[in-house]
Amino acid sequence: MLYPSSDSLRKNIDSKYSLVSVAAKRARNMQEKGDKGTLDSYFSVKYVGQALEEIAAGQLGMKKAKEGILYEDEK
Repeated sequence: MLYPSSDSLRKNIDSKYSLVSVAAKRARNMQEKGDKGTLDSYFSVKYVGQALEEIAAGQLGMKKAKEGILYEDEK
């Protein structure tokens, strides 16, 4: 993958696992709902590439977990 670079992606989402998860969810959303995306133009024609471009542009990110909340999968 040449664009966006992994360094630019890691500036917005710190973990590789989270990056893959966010990109996959966004790509599936774009594919199933026919969402055109938030950027004016994309270099990639594939949904995963477009999702990664949105992350690199700062248009897509992760919500931070709230302190002190115990989620069901953390028990």
